[in-house]
Amino acid sequence: MTKDLPGAAGALAAKHPTIWDAYAALGSATAQAGSLTDRERRLVKLALAIGAASEGAVHSHSRRGLAEGISAEDMQQVALLAIGPLGLPRAVAAGTWISDVTDK
Repeated sequence: MTKDLPGAAGALAAKHPTIWDAYAALGSATAQAGSLTDRERRLVKLALAIGAASEGAVHSHSRRGLAEGISAEDMQQVALLAIGPLGLPRAVAAGTWISDVTDK
């Protein structure tokens, strides 16, 4: 799996596989800690990435969302929902980051 990771995450995984394996195990444990569906978890993670203003994480969760069958429109709605709590500029930025992935 680490060979498929882009950028800095792939470099970290290759250089420190034990750390990456622990990080991946934590992600798996948190995913199984409740009753959210895979789709719900992906959209929440996208929203959290938007809230953190992490362009790379928004790109990653958008790519993964598409691969999991989530529509570009649904992901764009997550960006629109950010207008209230985060403000228009952050929501617009998030929409462009999602479009970076979905418009390819």
